[in-house]
Amino acid sequence: MAKFANVDDYIAALPENLREVATALRPIVNAALPGSIEAMYHASPTWSAGEAVGKNLVCLMKAYSSYVTFALWKGQLVDDESGRLEASAREMAHVKLRSVEDIDAALFTGWLKQARDLEITAAAR
Repeated sequence: MAKFANVDDYIAALPENLREVATALRPIVNAALPGSIEAMYHASPTWSAGEAVGKNLVCLMKAYSSYVTFALWKGQLVDDESGRLEASAREMAHVKLRSVEDIDAALFTGWLKQARDLEITAAAR
């Protein structure tokens, strides 16, 4: 993907099916992480724990050709009774979203709050 100045531009450039997923996911993340900082990092939309905690990244979304990845930086440490999170690099874990129906707002909110708390704990050390 090209380099985008902000998350709005990133989402607007996505193909319609992926734009629908990203558009549905974004308000869930923003609601679950009040005070977070939404920004582009390594060409992907990211959310940090907020100014009070520093720039510890909590999650990201990244579009591929047929899905949007929703990843948590410390996702492997998050309690996931659903079994939907897949391990990624380091402590990260992700879920692939192929349609809006793959989004579970309550589940994702729980993951996000756990991931934010892990980042806050890490920043306090």
